[in-house]
Amino acid sequence: MKKLLNPYTPGAGVPPKYLAGREDTIREAEEALFYIKNGDFYRSVVYYGLRGVGKTVLLNKIEDMADEEDIRYEHLEISERGSFKNSISLHIFKLIQQMSVKAKLKKHLSRSLSILKAFSLKYSQDGEVSLSMDSEIDSAVGISDTGNFENDLTELFVSLGTLAQKQESGVALFIDEIQYMKDDEFEALIAAIHRVNQKALPLIVFAAGLPKIAKIAGDVKSYAERLFKFVSIGSLEKNAARMALEEPAKKWGVSYSDEAIEKILRITECSPYFLQEYGNQVWAKVSVDKRVIDATMVDDVYANFEKSLDESFFKVRHDRATPRELDFMIAMVKCGVLPCSTKAKAEQMQCPVSAISPLRAQLIHKGFIYSANRGEVDFTVPQFDKYLKRIHNL
Repeated sequence: MKKLLNPYTPGAGVPPKYLAGREDTIREAEEALFYIKNGDFYRSVVYYGLRGVGKTVLLNKIEDMADEEDIRYEHLEISERGSFKNSISLHIFKLIQQMSVKAKLKKHLSRSLSILKAFSLKYSQDGEVSLSMDSEIDSAVGISDTGNFENDLTELFVSLGTLAQKQESGVALFIDEIQYMKDDEFEALIAAIHRVNQKALPLIVFAAGLPKIAKIAGDVKSYAERLFKFVSIGSLEKNAARMALEEPAKKWGVSYSDEAIEKILRITECSPYFLQEYGNQVWAKVSVDKRVIDATMVDDVYANFEKSLDESFFKVRHDRATPRELDFMIAMVKCGVLPCSTKAKAEQMQCPVSAISPLRAQLIHKGFIYSANRGEVDFTVPQFDKYLKRIHNL
């Protein structure tokens, strides 16, 4: 049986062949980049949502758009145990290097490098960042190395934004997994963006994170909602989900029956990652002689679809949990309805609410769960409750 090239791309941050349902979000990003490119400021953006909805894909798409507009940018991914303080100076140094080609900016370049050097000596993990450039670097002691991270990051951002403005252009920072930033780091980022906006500098941040990020922002700075536009990214609308399946297949003359589409949408709940995975699995049934995907083919590959998710998307997260954290999440499943209240989980675990509060905080920090409503939590991974039921025989 002759095979056709598989057009579906399940994977962490891997762009689909057809990006469906995000047209409005992309248009808004285009507008933001237009302002930045022309040396003006624009409100920074935070995309938030569950795992697998395509937040990283969006960031990568906007990075490509920035590249096409010759806007200089850097991408940072915050890890659970990482440090924003340790990495930001390196990425800003790379941006300054890119802007150093303008000879007329020597004065501003030297000042920016001076501020960066002082900052990096204070905060870099290795104690320094090699500034291998010909420009003379003056001392910036007391400007960006005061030990007050909020002040020092603000000086660094203002310096970078000013350099971009003098170049009559703009710069962008893309920050993924922003929920892993420590409170003092996030508070400093908000303060730095606030000062950049006050000075109308062409520096913008596009960030992505889990649903808890909007609450964190509000907790650390009351004016965060005025500085960032918080954009919820969720599962696709039905029509967009249908297009996510059908459009990549059209290149090969492959179509879906209506019943097949309806089954996949129901099973995946229109989650972008799950749609790509189901498309990937059902494509194994396609050939040059069989170019219509029907409901029988969808049923035939369901076990493979489920197994693939279990062994990759779900398991990698499940295995990071401690036994006690697993007890907490299993209690969530046993509540029967999600989101689940803290009181209901405590009853399932047969212990007082005070005893499970630290577990709740740990799981939120690790990105397993989020506070869906006051006193209630839900999983950040779609259908994780079904996975726990399968492997723990609940």
